[in-house]
Amino acid sequence: MPGTLLEWPAWPEFIKIDTLDPDFLKAKHEIIAQYGEPALRASWLETCAKLDGITEDIINRGSSIIPIIKIQDVLRVGFTEEQEAEIKRVGSFVIRDVIPEREATELFQDLKNYVANNQQHITGWPTETPSILSIYTSPVQMTVRTHPNQLALQRHLNALWHDSTGETSPDPLLYFDGVRIRAPNQTFMGLGPHIDAGSLCRWADPAYRLVYDKVFSGHVSEHDSFDLGIRKSADQYMFPGSAQSTFFRSFQGWTALTRAAPREGSLMLYPNVATAIAYVLLRPFFHPPANEADILDAEKWTFNAEDGFFPGTYKPNSQLLSPTSHPHLRLMECMVNIPTMKAGDTVWWHSDVCHAVEPEHTGKDDASVVYVAASPTTEINKAYTKRQLEAVLAGRAPPDFRAHGNADETKFKGYVGFAGMSEEAKKALGI
Repeated sequence: MPGTLLEWPAWPEFIKIDTLDPDFLKAKHEIIAQYGEPALRASWLETCAKLDGITEDIINRGSSIIPIIKIQDVLRVGFTEEQEAEIKRVGSFVIRDVIPEREATELFQDLKNYVANNQQHITGWPTETPSILSIYTSPVQMTVRTHPNQLALQRHLNALWHDSTGETSPDPLLYFDGVRIRAPNQTFMGLGPHIDAGSLCRWADPAYRLVYDKVFSGHVSEHDSFDLGIRKSADQYMFPGSAQSTFFRSFQGWTALTRAAPREGSLMLYPNVATAIAYVLLRPFFHPPANEADILDAEKWTFNAEDGFFPGTYKPNSQLLSPTSHPHLRLMECMVNIPTMKAGDTVWWHSDVCHAVEPEHTGKDDASVVYVAASPTTEINKAYTKRQLEAVLAGRAPPDFRAHGNADETKFKGYVGFAGMSEEAKKALGI
């Protein structure tokens, strides 16, 4: 099926290891004490059964399962009921023409010039072949983030979430992230299948755990992936690390400055949110059968209360996944490429969605994206936005990126800072 992996890359597998860190077993015991084995087992069996149908749908549809929507339609009437239902089921989607193609192409040339003029000061990751650049306030990034279409779209995206407390708003706040320029034939193994917004904290933080109350309580079909009233208080940074973010992103996103296409270092997604994250959350409580032939038979997995092993879970990292550690997800068949995007298109995915970056770029041209997320107004986000603004105005990296380089961008050639921002942009920037 077009859009799926032809062979599994040399991404790591997460096999059984002994952990001496007591926080893992503590989190497991707390959940078992709160919810009990019968509830966890009921959710496990129901989730694995649901994954059979989800897998079949993904295999049949490939990349076409990811909704594609035009920005003009969103700005005119918002999302239709059908589109909203698909977005909430799949958890990812493409919005076309957020920035006009010609404008986006010109912005890419401006970005390349800016990088070339400041090359001696710019670091990136991975070190041996830097493609993700540790710059956050270049004129191009600021233009892309504050584009009127971006801000209007992000308000619509944030509004897909609901909050009965009335303590949050869909008004967007902007998160300063990096930018990518990946050259052709540049191998990149650094971002295999993973889920951001924390790892062990999903189980260990009581507020974060509450987000998944229906999953742990045996009512997994009632889990609501878009309840901001609960999610707004989750501590994603309970265990600090360079891969963790303090800031809550309702949807992570790429804004393409060039073509982004399969086999060209593009993005891959697991196109389901609620059932997939439920499986990841339940997986540490069950031990696989000894017979490899029974691995997909959920009934033959045994409840595991005394083992501190959480597959693919490391405190400083995002939640990592692999075919060995999470077999029922059938990642080989179900990680699909995003549809081909042109400059100015965007792709978005829910903060619980598994995603990866292709290790190979077989295209002929650079592949460039600006990392732009949709983020609602919450107390945690407002506090971070204030710290973020203070940091970049003082020439420091944003708080979540201090470990990735700390060049003083205010001294870069071509730096313009926050000049010429609209009132709407200033509000989103916390100015």
